[in-house]
Amino acid sequence: MLSIQTRSLKPAEVQKDWVVIDADGLVLGRLASIVANRLRGKHKPQFTPHVDCGDHVVVINARKVRVTGRKADQSVFYWHTGYPGGIKGRTLRQRLESAHPERVIEKAVERMITRGPLGRRQMRNLHVYAGPEHPHAGNQPKVLDVAALNRKNKVA
Repeated sequence: MLSIQTRSLKPAEVQKDWVVIDADGLVLGRLASIVANRLRGKHKPQFTPHVDCGDHVVVINARKVRVTGRKADQSVFYWHTGYPGGIKGRTLRQRLESAHPERVIEKAVERMITRGPLGRRQMRNLHVYAGPEHPHAGNQPKVLDVAALNRKNKVA
């Protein structure tokens, strides 16, 4: 008789890799879903939903990420100051051209990660930089070519 058991990974058994992704010309939503899957560890055969078994993901060139259609001008991020009439909003284009364009990618990935303590722990493994430089070269990250995974991932 064949005995098949589901193996549950323990936190001490987790092997975390470092991956670097160049976001230059990549589509925002497609990039965010790939990064979210890497952070959760769903690409690994020993994926365990209640354990942080994902990799460290370094995203460079966040300023050069693209969106399709007219989302750059029509997609508005709203927030409220707490004062009466204090609703404010900025378009996606304004956020990408601001001083912190990496927050666009961070927010897109954050919305794809499960909410709660585990999701917050997984988000700490995301490192996003606006330019091509990053301080994680000592960890010897592997390059992940997201554009080669699917032709729709990159906007010409």
